[in-house]
Amino acid sequence: MSTSLQTPIDYLKGVGPSRADLLRKELGIHTYQDLLNLFPNRYLDRTKYFKINQLQANNAEVQIIGKIIKFEEVAQKKGKRLVATFKDDTGVMELVWFRGQKWIRDALKLNTEYVVFGKTNYFNGKFSIPHPDTELLSEHEQNLRSSMQAIYPSTEKLSNRGISNRVMTKIMQNLFLETKGRFAETLSPKLLSELKLITKSEALFNIHFPKNSDLLFKAKYRLKFEELFYIQLQLILKNLIHKSKIKGFPFETVGAHFNTFFKQHLPFELTNAQKRVLKEIRADLGSNAQMNRLLQGDVGSGKTIVALMSMLMALDNGFQACLMAPTEILSVQHYNGLYELCKDLNINIKLLTGSSKTSERKKIHEALENGELDILIGTHAVLEDKVKFKNLGLAVIDEQHRFGVEQRSKLWKKNTSPPHVLVMTATPIPRTLAMSVYGDLDISIIDELPPGRKAIKTVHRYDTNRLKVLRFIRDEIQKGRQAYIVYPLIQESANMDYKDLMDGYESIARDFPMPDYQISIVHGQMKPADKEYEMQRFVKGETNIMVATTVIEVGVNVPNASVMIIESAERFGLSQLHQLRGRVGRGAEQSFCILMTSHKLSENSKTRIQTMVNTNDGFEIAEVDLRLRGPGDIMGTQQSGILNLRIADIVKDNDILQHARYHAKKILTSDPSLQAPEHAVILETYRQMAKYKNIWNYIS
Repeated sequence: MSTSLQTPIDYLKGVGPSRADLLRKELGIHTYQDLLNLFPNRYLDRTKYFKINQLQANNAEVQIIGKIIKFEEVAQKKGKRLVATFKDDTGVMELVWFRGQKWIRDALKLNTEYVVFGKTNYFNGKFSIPHPDTELLSEHEQNLRSSMQAIYPSTEKLSNRGISNRVMTKIMQNLFLETKGRFAETLSPKLLSELKLITKSEALFNIHFPKNSDLLFKAKYRLKFEELFYIQLQLILKNLIHKSKIKGFPFETVGAHFNTFFKQHLPFELTNAQKRVLKEIRADLGSNAQMNRLLQGDVGSGKTIVALMSMLMALDNGFQACLMAPTEILSVQHYNGLYELCKDLNINIKLLTGSSKTSERKKIHEALENGELDILIGTHAVLEDKVKFKNLGLAVIDEQHRFGVEQRSKLWKKNTSPPHVLVMTATPIPRTLAMSVYGDLDISIIDELPPGRKAIKTVHRYDTNRLKVLRFIRDEIQKGRQAYIVYPLIQESANMDYKDLMDGYESIARDFPMPDYQISIVHGQMKPADKEYEMQRFVKGETNIMVATTVIEVGVNVPNASVMIIESAERFGLSQLHQLRGRVGRGAEQSFCILMTSHKLSENSKTRIQTMVNTNDGFEIAEVDLRLRGPGDIMGTQQSGILNLRIADIVKDNDILQHARYHAKKILTSDPSLQAPEHAVILETYRQMAKYKNIWNYIS
């Protein structure tokens, strides 16, 4: 009978109860399957042996053959360390253990040939290797091995308890001996031949014990493809099931509200991208399935108009709509913008936020329940249990990454049937990440700016050029324009940042004295009402300069502001810089963004600044950001566990990801329930994954 991969790890030769316990706690290895999927971090060339007189003081990993000629225990601040004198025919060095001395002393023999392996240290003219891997030369020559040795992930606790890389390799060998290295195939014969992939068994053997670098490459490709293929299969299936099971309200008519607005009140001609996206949304709303669409578009690309026209379709079909934004400032701005657009349309539209008065709330609650209220705009306040709709047909959620999944489901519960959902974001999500994280949403992209908008000019200036920059601001104010000057805000050093901001404010006030110039200041420690007052002065043009911390990042719209100065730009992330830059360039005039930095810049900072100067394309910026920061950071902490990949890397393996998604889609298009005989293997693997939860770890 073949060994089941679900066998607990305790039963594998060389493991035993205490090691099994450690492997479970430290590496999450419960079964044979988990061990098999513990892929190496890297590989070492173990064909090369050094002599002691060839060692260099470079902390490299080396392999040496020699004998231990003596042991001694040396006292140190805490306890003792065990030191062995190790000798070959060219010299002597030391092997050092800080823990597990007794066990090591009993295990190693004097004057016997060993192969030792580890990282060298050089101190006081002497080489040493702390906690080396040691193996009898006689055993070393017999082992199942390849020229490239796998190095496995480890933890301090594992090495302290004697589970070295050599022990892990030995345990892995036992697994292959016990299973005879035969593993069930998980991809269909058609995929294997079409993509010229090696079999599952060959791939697993060569990932752990590569015969040569060519086979290692093929093994990695095959396993990465498989991992990404099943994630994509899972996401696409989720989308298909969602569409077949969760019925939406079909919006059958495009009626008076939509048409009147489109023909008579549209403030500007829609771009082709906006028209394309509206068409995609209309198709969703007209089908019987619930819409679940992500709308991406750079700052200023006109997402709000698309959202409004989608809401008008809901109204035309007798439903209500709501728009949720993450902050009060942003929801007030949406309200003002939409109120202005709808004022001639006979539409009842209201705003609900944390600071709405109780009497006002009561009216809103009543009007929502009896259906008098058409569109509700608000913050999280919209999710409170008291807020009940008569018939919510469409929910628009702005800046999705600030709302969790459970908050979206709260909206659903306000209805007998879930409303259509349109999620908007101005944070361009790299296509790679969007495919993996939002793969179950349909994605629309507005990728062109409205006509008449000029691209923002971005330049990098060092602090030493400050006088020229100030002169430039004066010239722009002379032309009747306004400027932002933004200081970084980093939570841990709020006091220091506040001081930076105040110092900056004082020196700006000296350079731009009253009464010729008026300055607004906005920062996180102000009361909301004071903040709003200062913002409004700037919006109305009563002040020329707005000095602020990043509170102005999202949603401030002042078409007359044409200059954005970002102080200490090296302290900002790329997406933040891009969001801040999007605060200017909202009018017809040429706008400028000036990135101020000191001369001391890390490589990453240089790349970020250079990227900003080179491109205005949010998607290009997001791709660079993804390369610099990795997927976990970009999605924010609450979603960083989002892609727990075992072997693939969605940044580096973007091509494989595209490939995997293409093939998963192709298979599900022709055979949505995977019933065809040729897909039997895929269906079985998918069921096993669902059964043992292996795939669900990947997707938040």
